[in-house]
Amino acid sequence: MNKKTLVILMRARMRPNHHTNFALLPISNEVNQLLPNSQGNRSGSDGHGNENLNNQRSFEAVRQLMHSVMLMHKTEVLDSVLNDFSEGYFSLSFENRRKLLITLAKEYDLNRTQVRELIKQYLGLQPPGNEAQSGVVEDECSLSTFYRIERNMKHSLKPVYETLFERINTHPEGLKFLTILRTDILSILVEGNMASLQAMDSNLKDKLSTWLSPAALELHQITWDDPASLLEKIVAYEAVHPISNLIDLKRRLGVGRRCFAYFHSAIPCEPLIFIEVALLKNIAEAIQEVLWDNPPIAESEAACALFYSISSTQPGLAGINLGKFLIKRVITLVKRDMPHVSVFATLSPIPGFMPWLQSKLASQSRLAEAEDILCSSSDKSGLHFYENVLEPEEERALIDSLGDLAAGKGGMEILLNVLTPTTHEWINSDKLLSALKWPLMRLCARYLLQEKKRGKALDSVANFHLQNGAMVQRINWMADRSEKALSQSAGIMVNYVYRPENINEYAQLYFIKGHIHTSDDVKRYTQPLTENESKNNLG
Repeated sequence: MNKKTLVILMRARMRPNHHTNFALLPISNEVNQLLPNSQGNRSGSDGHGNENLNNQRSFEAVRQLMHSVMLMHKTEVLDSVLNDFSEGYFSLSFENRRKLLITLAKEYDLNRTQVRELIKQYLGLQPPGNEAQSGVVEDECSLSTFYRIERNMKHSLKPVYETLFERINTHPEGLKFLTILRTDILSILVEGNMASLQAMDSNLKDKLSTWLSPAALELHQITWDDPASLLEKIVAYEAVHPISNLIDLKRRLGVGRRCFAYFHSAIPCEPLIFIEVALLKNIAEAIQEVLWDNPPIAESEAACALFYSISSTQPGLAGINLGKFLIKRVITLVKRDMPHVSVFATLSPIPGFMPWLQSKLASQSRLAEAEDILCSSSDKSGLHFYENVLEPEEERALIDSLGDLAAGKGGMEILLNVLTPTTHEWINSDKLLSALKWPLMRLCARYLLQEKKRGKALDSVANFHLQNGAMVQRINWMADRSEKALSQSAGIMVNYVYRPENINEYAQLYFIKGHIHTSDDVKRYTQPLTENESKNNLG
């Protein structure tokens, strides 16, 4: 075992649960002076009263540092205070961070009284007339007043906390600190929506989007020759298909494979997002073809660049679409270096399909039970919200596949009972697999193409690729048999295809109209079948 392999292996074994515990980072002497008994708080306290008092003093000290950062003008002093504030923030418990961020959102917002007063002044001005009605000098004076109030209004519409974000960003490692701040904000918002905190999050998100523009990012191809510390981060942050061992990692960085990452100079040696690519002859139908294709084909024979995993490493950058720019850059790079590659596709998970389907089945089963109580008739057409998500032929095939086990039960109840257990025993029955294939593929196509939220695809991964300009090319049965994939999508995966000449057009139509470009192969699942097609599909 060489040195690099040993280092990666040891770090992987010693790695804590994914994220650093910033509350345990050492704090500077200056902050120690501001935070009474800070070391004592870590080793224990004489009592809950003293501990609470010290926590309150620590909170007030960090709050004062935060206040100073926003109001201070001396650059040489500001750098020191920024350093103390960041270290002080990391020393706080999450509850005190929560308290501090809510204070920041509420007490350092914009001055609405001043905004209202400026609006009144602005509305009270007489718009300048043309030169035929008034003199040039008068018009210039009037315009000068307009410009002055508009300038003041622009300044007043800037929240005070925006100054804090801007100053932190100028500080070494400030950008990393801001991503952690936003991670904490998002964690608080999960507990419950808070208008002031939501507004502050939107402001910080906009700032981060600007500071992380494509022009500020560096694209780097990850190879086995990169430092062990970087490779270990790729192993740690891989979110779609976990890297099982060093052989797996080496395969993903070897012949016929590519891994590209975006970096920012303010967060050195830390990939912000990375994408893994397989060079294949055709679009893969199952993840096994990608992860266990050994040996891979010669790169000169490849016609398809398949994006099979894209992972964002910073929770604080959620909602900032770095992936869109990364995919476009990688397509451009691969086309330049390998002109023989003409197809750019993905093999993607469908994380929301099973939760949506199980929720749908459960709610419809409850409605069916209510109808049975109200009316002994088997005709449920009178129930306004009732929908049998299974076609009659699908229901019969499912009941037949279970025999006596299905006695007295409806198709949707059976389907829910089959899919709910986490053991996923249904994949071991050829009869059940045959009976389930068509209805699950049909319902998956419906979920991807027709189930929407605010006019956009309900599935998060689908929405990501569609807004980036992809089309839905194919859905694949039993493409991933891992426990995670079976729980998320019954093992179904989807191929999205990026056609470079159509990316902008497809993205615009999706953004404006919610239109999803789809192949005929996928469309057929959402269209009524003829009698012969039903027989063929349901065996």
